[in-house]
Amino acid sequence: MRYAVITPARNEAANLARLSAAIFAQTVLPEQWIVVDNGSTDGTADVAQTLANGRGWIRILSVEGGSSAERGAPVVRALEAGIDALFREPVDIVVNVDADISFDPDYFERLLRRFADDPQLGIASGSALELEQGAWVQRHVTGTTVWGASRAFRWQCLQQVLPFEPRMAWDGVDEFKANSLGWHTATFVDLPFRHHRPEGQRDGSAWRARRNQGEAAHYLGYRSWYLLARSLWQARRGPAALGMVWGYAGAALSRKPRLEDPAARAYLRRQQSIRRLPLRAGEAIGRRRAAS
Repeated sequence: MRYAVITPARNEAANLARLSAAIFAQTVLPEQWIVVDNGSTDGTADVAQTLANGRGWIRILSVEGGSSAERGAPVVRALEAGIDALFREPVDIVVNVDADISFDPDYFERLLRRFADDPQLGIASGSALELEQGAWVQRHVTGTTVWGASRAFRWQCLQQVLPFEPRMAWDGVDEFKANSLGWHTATFVDLPFRHHRPEGQRDGSAWRARRNQGEAAHYLGYRSWYLLARSLWQARRGPAALGMVWGYAGAALSRKPRLEDPAARAYLRRQQSIRRLPLRAGEAIGRRRAAS
């Protein structure tokens, strides 16, 4: 299968060298790697151009950035600009790859194999490892959630979920749309990638990052009791996780808008039903089949 990588990059000059080394080492190289600079002030575009020199399959684009308060929209603009650039030469799989991750040389070969094995697989990723006290620790997601940092789309599925929501939680909306349309989505726990940016660094603090997650959960239509349970569970790692409750409650009290796609919201709420709670709890501690 043929694939392309798109990397939205804002002030990622320090991370691009590590990411490029991981991509160049792949056993199956991408047809294209499109780096989209969206408002960098640290020379990201110059670093990307240096990487592209002599490599015709690497392209550099620039789009408008955004303010720190504009959550999600700058990434969506960058990602959609990269997708638009691919329409002349569409590929089988498009992968949104954040600049702050790395992976083993066979990462994409194995990921492509999963798409080849399941024609209904629409969106998928590997599983994130984060550094904790000097050791790489696997982070777990529940249900059909897919990690945004390495998010692979089958081309046909991608066309059905576009355009993305220009806001935080865009990488939840597209997933629920895909599921409501009959596509499978999955995180493969036996296919790790390493996430190098500490939690909350982009947001200024872990509390602010969690608060933003709570606001996003309200927009997506999370059940309130499920959000509370998720927050309490994750607070075992750090009290900042309680910020999700603060963000969710603030969005609810302010009557902020919620996702208007009824099929997507209904899919999410089915995943969060009481009947499925034991399954979700098992996934939260890593009890998931490797191929699910």
